[in-house]
Amino acid sequence: MATCPPYPTNPPRPHWWQRGWVRYGALTTLLAISGLVILALVREQTGTQGFLVGLGLAVLPVPLLIAAFRWLDRVEPGPWRNLVFCFAWGACAAALIAIIANSFATRWIATATADPAGADTLGATVIAPVVEESAKAAAVLLVFLFRRRDFTGIVDGVVTAGVTATGFAFTENILYLGNAFGTDQLTGDSGFASVTAATFFVRVVMSPFAHPLFTVLTGIGFGIAALSTGRHHLRRALLPLGGLLLAMGMHALWNGSAAFGEYGFLAVYGAFMVPCFGLLTWLVIWTRQRELRTVREELPAYVMAGWLAPAEPHTLASMHARRLARQYARRHAGKQAARAVAQYEAYATSLAFLRQRGRKGRAGPDFAVRERELLDALWHRRDVARPALDHAARATAPPPVAPWPGYGTPGSHAGYGYGYGYGYAAAAYAGYGYAARPGGFAPVAPYGGYGHGHPAPAAPAFTPAWVPAPFPAHARSRPAYPSAHPAPHQPLPRRP
Repeated sequence: MATCPPYPTNPPRPHWWQRGWVRYGALTTLLAISGLVILALVREQTGTQGFLVGLGLAVLPVPLLIAAFRWLDRVEPGPWRNLVFCFAWGACAAALIAIIANSFATRWIATATADPAGADTLGATVIAPVVEESAKAAAVLLVFLFRRRDFTGIVDGVVTAGVTATGFAFTENILYLGNAFGTDQLTGDSGFASVTAATFFVRVVMSPFAHPLFTVLTGIGFGIAALSTGRHHLRRALLPLGGLLLAMGMHALWNGSAAFGEYGFLAVYGAFMVPCFGLLTWLVIWTRQRELRTVREELPAYVMAGWLAPAEPHTLASMHARRLARQYARRHAGKQAARAVAQYEAYATSLAFLRQRGRKGRAGPDFAVRERELLDALWHRRDVARPALDHAARATAPPPVAPWPGYGTPGSHAGYGYGYGYGYAAAAYAGYGYAARPGGFAPVAPYGGYGHGHPAPAAPAFTPAWVPAPFPAHARSRPAYPSAHPAPHQPLPRRP
């Protein structure tokens, strides 16, 4: 009878080029060299004074753009190291590739056609969009391939692509503004009539979102590919390519608007760029609201299993309630507690997305391992996070109204259900719990305020030691881990 081979006790060690520190070191070295080279090239073209003026003006829109993309990513915030890599790649590697490739191609076309003016126009409308969007898309591809756990949907693609393009636009603006300042130094112009002021108005005031808008199309393609199942290999390959082609086309239209006549730029800006920006903004915000709905719909399964308190799915699905929980933790227990609550919120959101992918057949082979990691992370932070989330749930609870018959905790006069049977009791919204039924939810002992009509404390207090031990004394009451992929008709097992 055939038997399974034993699990290897000593797995083979990875080759030296597969080790993490080797890859990080090589990537850091590449970006550092690219940064030094691009710094030298830009300074050579603009001069030291022009470089400093361009740097001071080009940095102004960067914090606003980074904050906007970070705001979009607040539902499931990705690690900062990914954003730092994307910005550095756009500002250093992508900008260096673009400068070298665009200059070489334009000079080659000018030599071959003996038409420098036509070569400049062709380089701006054809060569530059292809080279620049491909260079920026390389960062999105690297994050998609090597940080797949952090790249789960459209919002992740938008944020990754947008931050990369922000870094690229930062370096490009230094070059353009520095050259404009040099021109003003030669002509003696200054003030609002100078070339520097006009360049600043067009590139920083009117269109700071231009490069991010182009590259976001590539990010959306990668984001939709991340949502596709593993068996759709052709779709996963064509969607990013289609997004890249759209980015190149929009970039070419933007660069070629100057050739459409005196008002060509304003026509393209008003009739095309602004509506596209509004449409993509609506799409990203709608996707963000859909992510919050996923949190609200997927986490109740873990409430039934005993991992989460009954009110947490509703609280974690509200950005306002999340902010209130972090503020409460900071006010009562300091910055470390607020950081722990933020981590709890992020891990719970990742858990909801993971379960959704498992239900839809998109989870990878490490589904069970990843789910266990997230559940352990939540369990170790629950002592500090649950009182804060409880406060946020009370603060954002709807006003009491007359109940529908059969809903809420028996004996209460206003029980609010949220689709999964957990509601707020009427008196001071105190009594989070499932409606009474055979085999109802049994809360964890330290949180007796949750459950069947037991009053919750008016102001839950943090435990003195806000960081629980790796294996707390109540670890024996830890709920059981699920053993298989979730299914809509197969809920997770209950807590023992």
